[in-house]
Amino acid sequence: MSEKKTALVISAHAADFVWRCGGAIALHAEMGYDVTVVCLSFGERGESAKLWKQPGIALEKVKAARRAESEKAAKALGVHDIISFDLGDYPLRLTDEDKYRLVDVIRQVQPSFMLSHSQYDPYNTDHMYATQVALETRMIAQAWGHNPGQKVLGAPQLYLFEPHQTEQMGWKPDVFLDITSVWEKKRAAIECMEGQEHLWEFYTRVAQNRANHFQRNSGGQSGGRAAKYAEGFQSVFPRTVDEL
Repeated sequence: MSEKKTALVISAHAADFVWRCGGAIALHAEMGYDVTVVCLSFGERGESAKLWKQPGIALEKVKAARRAESEKAAKALGVHDIISFDLGDYPLRLTDEDKYRLVDVIRQVQPSFMLSHSQYDPYNTDHMYATQVALETRMIAQAWGHNPGQKVLGAPQLYLFEPHQTEQMGWKPDVFLDITSVWEKKRAAIECMEGQEHLWEFYTRVAQNRANHFQRNSGGQSGGRAAKYAEGFQSVFPRTVDEL
């Protein structure tokens, strides 16, 4: 029996995985992958403006709402396991112990590939910090001298999902993924994030635009595959192939 296929998403805040790679999660879950999502924070301070406008709201109530939203969205996408580190946001910071905890998750999951944010984001430094952490913990998870006896990590690709304002982030996609078949699941997950309703239509339009790019790059007018919704990703490491 072949080993279970797995993937790991490292999300700075509780909603990031929904907007930016919800389609990839749902698609791979349907393919039989166990997809684990780590939310480093709930985004309770910086990404919950709608919730904070409610009379009498308090920090713990915001966090509880964000947790409930993210867990409901994860279920809609078919996430195998969602792990909340609850480290706080704006700013997001990890101690060495927090990082080692994430290394343990990486080694336990043994992902075929990983997903996280763009490497530069002047609008939200939590995002680029999360990717710095993803790269650092991926490296530690590969080290034979870290917790000898544990199964070390191989070399999974780290894909950077699309930031909010791509032109400002230096993010350049080199992979487009057709998510048309699972779009309804992603849209359902998007609508779980009630605290950020202003982003629902924005990320629907992003998916429609990326579908156009998918079609052009899959053959264009000479035979491109029709797609209604897609997601773009930037790979960090070279990909090794036997044929093009």
